[in-house]
Amino acid sequence: MVQHSEQAAPSATPATPARSLLPTIVPALLVGILASLLLVGVEVAAEELEHVLWQGLPDALGVGRYSVLWMFVVLVATGIAVGLVVWLTPGHAGPDPATTGLDAPVLPPVVLPGLVLVTGLMLAGGPSLGPENPIIAVNVSLAVWLGVKAFPKSPRHGWVALAEAATIGALFGTPVAAALILSEVLTGQPAKGLLWDKLFAPLMAAGAGALTVTLVSAPSFDLDLPSFGHPGWADLLSAVTVAVVGALLGMSAVYAFPYVHGAFRRLRHPMLMLPAGGAVLGALAALGGHLTLFKGLDEMAELASDPGGWSAGEFATMTVVKLAALLVAASCGFRGGRIFPAVFVGAALGLCAHALVPGVHPAVGVAAGVLGILLAITRQGWVSLFVASVLVISPGIVALLCIASLPAWLLVTGRPQMQLRPDGKAVR
Repeated sequence: MVQHSEQAAPSATPATPARSLLPTIVPALLVGILASLLLVGVEVAAEELEHVLWQGLPDALGVGRYSVLWMFVVLVATGIAVGLVVWLTPGHAGPDPATTGLDAPVLPPVVLPGLVLVTGLMLAGGPSLGPENPIIAVNVSLAVWLGVKAFPKSPRHGWVALAEAATIGALFGTPVAAALILSEVLTGQPAKGLLWDKLFAPLMAAGAGALTVTLVSAPSFDLDLPSFGHPGWADLLSAVTVAVVGALLGMSAVYAFPYVHGAFRRLRHPMLMLPAGGAVLGALAALGGHLTLFKGLDEMAELASDPGGWSAGEFATMTVVKLAALLVAASCGFRGGRIFPAVFVGAALGLCAHALVPGVHPAVGVAAGVLGILLAITRQGWVSLFVASVLVISPGIVALLCIASLPAWLLVTGRPQMQLRPDGKAVR
């Protein structure tokens, strides 16, 4: 037996010197503030247009604000308006949204006005998508363009990380979400420096973005559901069951995504695809009611304010309709993200479970439903746990969610994702 006289030296990841991190503070703060202000600006403008479309106009015309006729008219009109912008503006408002996720592509500056415009129109018009994907793409593209222009030797990927973190921090009102997403991304990259060294500047940007939004608009994700105390065995069973059902329901949309997208793509032109999508969304709104419109955060809060205000059948209908609306809106060409409407789907599922089985605590049902749906739709474990837990601010639920995430993750991992390659096949 050969004995080695020299013992191998322990390997250590070298830390980044402080003098290398200090110069990143000011750019990170600037990116964080500007990215959050752009998000707030788009959302405020969309809210003003939403009030015109859904309050001022129908009141002036003597039509019910959320009558079946008006919902159908506005959604088709939104499809026409977005279709015109996609068709006629330079760059066609960016790539096919079915092929993009939170890891946004860097787009030429000439594309960005059209992308901002269609995002605002979508948010105001009622399709079931959130602002996250297009706003991240806009902020990333602006940060890279301006950053490299100001500092020609700076790497593009640094500006990308700052803008993504800043926008995610602004979207969720906390830098924690950005840290979780970036930590998942960095896990798959070769180790070059300590994790916190890599996260230093992005966390600074995310913190600046979150604080700016908090000071300007004071967002809150807490649904103010009935308080939850110490978990018991029945709560664990409820959490696991609802999370698994949520994951299976989400995967049904994931598997249908390439086929629904392909059906709309056969129409070939945005002036056919988007109005057709608006018509389908109008029909779905007639089935599910006005609470299944828009990105879903305000509507979810309305549901959660009165867990006993709807029957199990009504909650189930809203769950299925909202998921179908998310699937159609993401397939036909509307620019938007899938996280926020998916959260509504999970919350409605959890409240449905509570209505069916009163022993399922509404806070447990909502958190577990959101967890399962998000695991299927986003395939990001930390973000799914984070969003599910902040909706129900209760330390006792976190442990339940961690355990419930395990069987749900086994159902979704290694399977197709709700994102397509340019050839129309699902990303795995």
